[in-house]
Parts: sequence; structure tokens; C-alpha cells
Amino acid sequence: MSIKDNIAEQQVYKTLDKDKDEFGDVKISEGVVASIAGLAALEVKGVEATIGSVANEIAGKFGVKNLDKGIRATIEGNEVTVDMNISIQYGFNILTTCKLIQERVKQSVESMTGLDCKKINVYIAGLSVEK
Repeated sequence: MSIKDNIAEQQVYKTLDKDKDEFGDVKISEGVVASIAGLAALEVKGVEATIGSVANEIAGKFGVKNLDKGIRATIEGNEVTVDMNISIQYGFNILTTCKLIQERVKQSVESMTGLDCKKINVYIAGLSVEK
């Protein structure tokens, strides 16, 4: 079994009940929600990167692109909780930048999935200094 197959098997899918109709269920992976959150966070000025675990970094060496590295999304019903580890650029106000991250992630996740963001927890796990 390849690394890609292993990662695909670990995905957790949740049925979105909000717009259920006669055509069938819509299921979304928690990993997709995490990817949306990660991309939204990277759009905020002052955010250098999301920081993943050692396992994510090793998978990246094998060509597996993880847009959700360092981010975990948990879906319960129609609510989502996002936990993210980020690296911020030196010189940016941490509290202001984190507030902007939370607002941007909330807007992106809610508009793309229809889920309600219950919590968006931002953990500063690194500091980047320009050379």
C-alpha cells in the first residue's frame, strides 16, 4: 500500500444534512474542510505557512501535497471546529493577525461548505524572519 492510499483511507466523511434532496447525499471530508481553512489562512498578510507534524513533512518528501498540514477540522452535525498551527512573519501583530485568520477561515469554510464554524483555534507554532 502506498502512502497516498493510506492517506485516502484515513479521510473521515460527513453527510451534509442542510441541503439534502432526492438526488442523494453530499459527503465532505474533514480533510477538505481543513484544506479550505489552510488556503484561507495563507491569504492573510503576515501568515508565513501552516506547520504540520513530522509525518506530514515526510509525506511531502514523497510528493504527497497536504494543503491541510498542521490543520485539523472536526465536523459534528452541521458545525465545524478548526484547529490550526501556523508560522507568522516577524513584525506582524499576533492578535490582529490571528483575528484576521479566524474571520477569513470562517468566511471561506461557511461559504464553500454551508457548515457553521463553531470555533477556529489558531496556535502560533513558528516565527519567520526575512533574510
